[in-house]
Amino acid sequence: MLRVINNLYSYRELLAALTWKTITVRYKQAYMGIAWALLKPLMLMLIFTVVKSFVGIDSGDIPYPILVFAALLPWIFFQEATAEGVNSVVGNTNLIKKIYFPREIFPITSVLTKLVELCISFLILAGMMVYYKMAPTIHVFWVPLIILYTIIVSLTVAFAGAAANVYYRDVRTGLPVVLSLLMYLSPVIYPLALVKERLLTQQAAGEWSDMLYTLYMMNPLAGIIDAFQKAMLQGMAPDIGAIWPGLITILILLPLSYIYFKRAEAHFADVI
Repeated sequence: MLRVINNLYSYRELLAALTWKTITVRYKQAYMGIAWALLKPLMLMLIFTVVKSFVGIDSGDIPYPILVFAALLPWIFFQEATAEGVNSVVGNTNLIKKIYFPREIFPITSVLTKLVELCISFLILAGMMVYYKMAPTIHVFWVPLIILYTIIVSLTVAFAGAAANVYYRDVRTGLPVVLSLLMYLSPVIYPLALVKERLLTQQAAGEWSDMLYTLYMMNPLAGIIDAFQKAMLQGMAPDIGAIWPGLITILILLPLSYIYFKRAEAHFADVI
């Protein structure tokens, strides 16, 4: 692990240059520029709020619009960072064929560039908190750790996905479908407390309830979204019990994903 970090540190200037280049190119020719980063969470918030009025999702003491917007911030960051990371190697064919440097820089760069959009979305969330008269507490300092955890989750998927995408271009086509399904398996539209109540308290799935809840919590986004909402809106520390199943999953999958990426890396220039 230290060798990997030292290797990346040696190429820190290249990493910074590629990150800045990606950010500037992405919005240079867009008429609305970086404002597009705000439209997606705002539009999804409005759509989910309308749906909630028909379905009747219980959001507790927190107004549903700000609850779902707080869920969308880490979710959209994960979704778009992962998608960019998976396509990063194929999208930089010319660089790969010209010179050598650690290819994991591409997924890392793709994930880091999405932090800019995340920071802008935080401004909207802050405005909504002012509107709903919700003041942050000391627990807001958990947020950087939650975002760091989200970055690690994104890289876990991006490393394996980027390597597989070089050999199987179906990965790029199928990824949006998988991510869309994963959103409904994460507490974005509904709070995690609702899942816990239905499965653990009400035993809605019968004898399968406990097992289904455990499987649900192995999704790292479940713990991330719940922790983010607690830290930002509820003035509470993250629920460690909600985080550890997904964290264990990532601690197992991240090394495997990185090893797969490095083994496939040697043949990128030949296959791509």
